[in-house]
Amino acid sequence: MKSLENLLPKLVVAPGFVLGFAFIYGLMIWNGVLSVTNSRMLPNYDEFVGLEQYVRLWDMERWHVALQNLVLFSLLYVGGSMLLGLLLAVFLDQKIRGEGVLRTIYLYPMALSFIVTGTAWKWILNPSLGLEKLLHDLGWTSFGFDWLVQSDTAIYCVVIAGIWQSTGFAMALFLAGLRGIDDNIIKAAQIDGASLPRIYWRIILPMLRPVVFSTILVLSHLAIKAFDLVMALTAGGPGYASDLPATFMYTMSFTRGQIGLGAASATMMLATVAAIVVPYLYSELREKR
Repeated sequence: MKSLENLLPKLVVAPGFVLGFAFIYGLMIWNGVLSVTNSRMLPNYDEFVGLEQYVRLWDMERWHVALQNLVLFSLLYVGGSMLLGLLLAVFLDQKIRGEGVLRTIYLYPMALSFIVTGTAWKWILNPSLGLEKLLHDLGWTSFGFDWLVQSDTAIYCVVIAGIWQSTGFAMALFLAGLRGIDDNIIKAAQIDGASLPRIYWRIILPMLRPVVFSTILVLSHLAIKAFDLVMALTAGGPGYASDLPATFMYTMSFTRGQIGLGAASATMMLATVAAIVVPYLYSELREKR
C-alpha cells in the first residue's frame, strides 16, 4: 500500500512529462533534421544537404540585418526595461500613498499580449493617425515623428513598444527583491551618515544581483523570440529593415516556402538561447553545490 502511494504521484505526472518532452525536445530534434535537408514547401527527407542551409543562411544580407536588429533591440529593450523598472521599484519602495493603485497601473501593460501592444503603438506612431497628426491638429505643424515608416528608425519603434510593456514586469521583480532586504541594513547605513542614493548604489543594488540576473535572463529570452510584437507593429518593414530572427524564420518557412532555411535560422535562435541559459544554470547549480 505504501509503495502504491509513492508510485501514484509519479503516475499522475508521467503523462504530462512524456508529452512535454515529446512536443518540446522532439520538435527541437525534428527542426534540426529539417535544417540539414532541402525541404521547401513540405518536409523532404530524401535530400540531405548537410550544412548547406546554414551556409546559405549566413550568406544572406537579410539574415545579417535581422541579427543586427536583434543585438540593437536586445540591448535597448533589456537595458531600458530594467532601468525604468528599477527606478519605479525604488519609487514604490518608499511606501508612498496609493502604492497599490500605482503598482497595478505599472503592471497593467504586461497583462496585454504583444499583438495588442503592437497594434496600439502602431496607431500611436502612425504619422497620419497618431501622435504626429494630433500635434499637427493642435497647431504644432513643425512637429515630425515618422520613425515607423523610416527604414533606419523603425526598429526603435519596436524598442519603445517593448519597453512600455515589460517595464512593469521588471519593476515587480525588483520590488520583490527590495522588499526582501532587511530594513535594519538601511537604518544602520543612515545612522552612519550615508545618503539614500548612496545606500541604494553601494548596498542595495549589489544585494539585488540574483534579481538582476533573473530579469536579464527572462527579458533576453523574450527579446530573442520576439515575433508578434514586430509583426503587429512593423511586419518587419519597411522592406525588411526591422526584421528579427523570429520574423525571418516565419517568412522563409511559411511565406517563401524555404522550410529548410527557416529551420536553420530557428536552430541558430535555439543556440543563442542556450548560450544565455546554460551558463546561468551552470553557475546556479555550481553555487548550490
